[in-house]
Amino acid sequence: MNDFYKKILDNNKKWVETSLASDPNYFQDLAKGQTPPLLWIGCSDSRVPANEIVGAKPGEVFVHRNIANMVVHSDMNMLSVLDYAVNVLKVKHVLVCGHYGCGGVKAAMGNDSIGIIDNWIRHIKDVYRLHSIYLDSIEDETERFNTFVEISVKEQVFNLAKTSIVQAAWKNGQELTLHGWAYGLNSGFVTDLEVNIRSNKDLDEVYQLKF
Repeated sequence: MNDFYKKILDNNKKWVETSLASDPNYFQDLAKGQTPPLLWIGCSDSRVPANEIVGAKPGEVFVHRNIANMVVHSDMNMLSVLDYAVNVLKVKHVLVCGHYGCGGVKAAMGNDSIGIIDNWIRHIKDVYRLHSIYLDSIEDETERFNTFVEISVKEQVFNLAKTSIVQAAWKNGQELTLHGWAYGLNSGFVTDLEVNIRSNKDLDEVYQLKF
């Protein structure tokens, strides 16, 4: 058994011991069910841990992650998570969290072939094409990259709002607010991109304001 694999098994045992030391019923209570108020749609990047960023405990955040935190209408994995979160868990908030320095977003700004991921990045390239005039006007490459990260997150929130799942929830009067954040790898802080949407009226107003 290699050292890394043994280490993560040992870490699990230490985590269990520490958790039980603080609360003997910790795992028994967790096993009874979950009622998280938040669905987090984030990037697969290992440096962006959903629970830790918001200081949440296990059971407080329902999580879906993919490369570059995309909301793609043909992605049955994402839609299944969203449907369960909204219609079964009754979350009140859905948060799309991107991050500055995102490799998927960076790859979408170039033309290099990476592999099968090229097909996924195609969706991010479509976002760039939609905002190419504005993005191409930004001369500083880092600023353009950061701006593209933010724009992509906003577009994913708008995509989220247009899903039949969210639309049905709003139609039925369910309390559900969508949010967009960008996380700073080099600071730990998040930037609220101010796309907080709780209805179709909000969707129209925020879209006009942000673009």
